Amino acid sequence: MTGRTHDLAAFTALNYIIATQPLPEMSLATAFVAFSANMIGGLAPDLDQSTSSLYKRVRAGSILGRLVSPLFGGHRFISHSIVGVFLVGFILDFLLGLIGQVLLVDMNLVWWAFMIGFVSHLVMDTFTREGVPWFFPIPWHIGIPPLKALRIKTGGLFEKSLIFPGLILINGLIIYYHYDRYLEFLRYYIK
Repeated sequence: MTGRTHDLAAFTALNYIIATQPLPEMSLATAFVAFSANMIGGLAPDLDQSTSSLYKRVRAGSILGRLVSPLFGGHRFISHSIVGVFLVGFILDFLLGLIGQVLLVDMNLVWWAFMIGFVSHLVMDTFTREGVPWFFPIPWHIGIPPLKALRIKTGGLFEKSLIFPGLILINGLIIYYHYDRYLEFLRYYIK
């Protein structure tokens, strides 16, 4: 999937969680940082690729990408696996604990928002032709549907004409059916 599809998928997953799960009170700063973390999480598994759209959004990102991406062992390797989810979750928890001593935001919510985006990336890549090595270090790339020819080509016509607009439609439906919940969230939960 392309970076913009991963961003939208991460937002869709977060949108669904907001619409269906109990919500904690949070500051406006926490909501903003959590939303940003979700967008970064949706792109983070592709840090294993020097051409990742996340590197393109950072000053000197192409240089950073060439330095960092080899540490992951290749594209769709450890960062696209269950082991990668746990490693990233553990490292992020440690880093957010340090940052949380300086920033006055709820880092637990930021962690969850990032991880929702991260996992949404892996789920979306499962539908692509390359699949995802969920059970790394076992080198099986799992894809849905099982026949590779029926899977989505990254950046292809199907992704651009059906998947991306479909995610927009899903977000619209989630907001439409849970509109009162969003108003309640904005009125009573954002402090």
